[in-house]
Amino acid sequence: MRLGVLDVGSNTVHLLVVDAHPGARPLPAYSHKAELRLAELLDDGAISDHGVERLVATVLEALQVAEDKGVEDVLPFATSAVREATNSEDVLRRVAAETGVELRVLSGQDEARLTFLAARRWLGWSSGRLLVLDIGGGSLEIAYGLDEEPDVAVSLPLGAGRLTNRDLPGDPPDTEAVRALRRRVRAEIARVVSEFTRYGTPDHVVGTSKTFKQLARIAGAARSAEGLYVQRELTRKNLEEWVPRLAGMAAAERAALPGVSEGRSRQLLAGALVAEAAMDLFGVETLGICPWALREGVILRRLDHLPAPATE
Repeated sequence: MRLGVLDVGSNTVHLLVVDAHPGARPLPAYSHKAELRLAELLDDGAISDHGVERLVATVLEALQVAEDKGVEDVLPFATSAVREATNSEDVLRRVAAETGVELRVLSGQDEARLTFLAARRWLGWSSGRLLVLDIGGGSLEIAYGLDEEPDVAVSLPLGAGRLTNRDLPGDPPDTEAVRALRRRVRAEIARVVSEFTRYGTPDHVVGTSKTFKQLARIAGAARSAEGLYVQRELTRKNLEEWVPRLAGMAAAERAALPGVSEGRSRQLLAGALVAEAAMDLFGVETLGICPWALREGVILRRLDHLPAPATE
């Protein structure tokens, strides 16, 4: 069947269309993105009227694309920007009333668990004890485990968009602001490290987000055009070399780096600070880049609940 996953995130509204059935890997058929930046459309903690209007219009556009592409079922969900908005319930009601779409709001732990599921399926059982890091626009998800359900999963309010808007004014940002953010990020991550380390050292560590993909690319990893199956890695040594360089760049300069989009260039420094802190505090020298993440996790969980195809 052809499925569509409608992901209302802190940065983008992304419709991913896949051809899938139980027991097979989902095959991407089409991708439609709109940079909505809900995290930047908050007004004293609430999504502004203008933001809600843009969200409604974007969801309607995504539904039209899904219809045009022959999607049989749309799986709509929202993450931290909607989850944490003070007017979240009003936003959900309005989206449902004007589009017919009832967004499922994922908790931070839901995000971490579903992302972990996607990474586990991509890497397979041979990856052993797996630590998964995902830096979104609004939050950082960390999950660890040996099976498909992680032993521990946490979500921290350390998304690259959130931190950029709140803590890194200026272009490039003030040096003291960068130092203060670095201290705060490390303190928040350090508070949860013991929840993971008591389960032992992971056999494999991966990053699954756009932030990690961009950081790996500027550090020399293969281009996305070279395909999903090319092994990509990010080392802490390379990251530590890039953080001060990114801190000294304006957003336009970061956008000129390989693999960095103009829309995400402002957020890259905050994302790099979170990535560096997580790798350091968890003792990770090198992590792999996993192409599957939350959207694929949502698809896989949906397929798990479908009946297996009949056999003759």
